Amino acid sequence: MHYDIFNGDADGICALIQLRLAHPLKSTLVTGIKRDIQLLKKIDAHADDQLTVLDISLQKNAEQVISFLDKGAKIFYADHHQAGDVPPHPNLTTLIDTSPDTCTSLIINQYLQGKYPLWAITAAFGDNLHKSATQLASSLNINTKTLSQLEKLGTYINYNGYGSCLEDLHFTPAKLYQEMASYTSPVDFITENHLIYSQLENGYLEDMRYAEQTLPEYTNEKVALYILEDQIWARRVSGVFSNDLANQHPDRAHAVLTFTPDNDYQVSVRAPLNNKTKADELCASFPTGGGRKAAAGINHLPITELSTFIEKFDAMYS
Repeated sequence: MHYDIFNGDADGICALIQLRLAHPLKSTLVTGIKRDIQLLKKIDAHADDQLTVLDISLQKNAEQVISFLDKGAKIFYADHHQAGDVPPHPNLTTLIDTSPDTCTSLIINQYLQGKYPLWAITAAFGDNLHKSATQLASSLNINTKTLSQLEKLGTYINYNGYGSCLEDLHFTPAKLYQEMASYTSPVDFITENHLIYSQLENGYLEDMRYAEQTLPEYTNEKVALYILEDQIWARRVSGVFSNDLANQHPDRAHAVLTFTPDNDYQVSVRAPLNNKTKADELCASFPTGGGRKAAAGINHLPITELSTFIEKFDAMYS
């Protein structure tokens, strides 16, 4: 059996689209909301099973990886998050690059020698890697209109992955992947599957209108922290709102907090675009935190820990 295991955001989805366009095969899809990253716990792989794992931290899934390898499974693992110690094993193939200016889809684009670069550009925009996206686009002589289309699509796909549960999302990541997977170009998807695209766009624009009315809870020259309302729209928009703030204020770090059903906070952190460092360190200092240097998060921050988080956040970037 083959399992395709991928993050439910733009990067994970677009990485798998590229791979399956290049190497079609029947597989069991394993994914979830963006913050659902310990996806290997959802399966029980055995000898001769093959796993493709995309855009989730190896460090967070190391126990399952080692267990599956010991059982005789083969694993292809591509990612750009914290990896920890990569276990040496003949059945494990890794493509891991934790540079703050890359993402899994860009890694897969290199691996496939640029077969489907428009999907990689879409994903890079979704991960708020605008410079990397435009650099790849410039090498392909993509016109301004097409580039704008890819930027919007990447943003909308990424937006769709956020929520506290699948019911918060407009589409499950597996469903959205299946809607897009047959298109060699994301532009064709936008044109030919406009109903799905329009629903994503309309949802994004409506939720962002709510978010933009929110005032910061704490701010100075170096950092700004926002707490969104306890509403579904807030959980959906937390990541893309964080990216939008980072783009507007590239010298400032941002944290966007939303309430969870467990009566605590989920936190999205963005390092300053002009200093893409330390977001992973900050979030990893809390039990349910992790991520990348430029963008990271905490799944469950107790409300009583808010002042501690603000102190650490301020100190990290001041």
